[in-house]
Amino acid sequence: MANIKSQMKRIRTAEKARLRNKSVRSEVRSAIRSVRELAAAGNAEAAQDALKVASRKLDKAVSKGVLHKNNAANRKSKLAKLVGKI
Repeated sequence: MANIKSQMKRIRTAEKARLRNKSVRSEVRSAIRSVRELAAAGNAEAAQDALKVASRKLDKAVSKGVLHKNNAANRKSKLAKLVGKI
């Protein structure tokens, strides 16, 4: 454990950010998983709706600094391609 007051504060701050990022990342992964499962099942309409939700969650993760914008764009593109094949 750090002895310097500012470093102790940074440790607490970093832990809060880590937990917040973990939560956002988990939501994104869940949304992506639902799109893939619906696409695998062949349910086009539901997959399209899930894609909208996943895209929104990816964009929010970018705005919060959890994901890089290119990473989110690549994921959205890949999911859109997958849903488009149905």
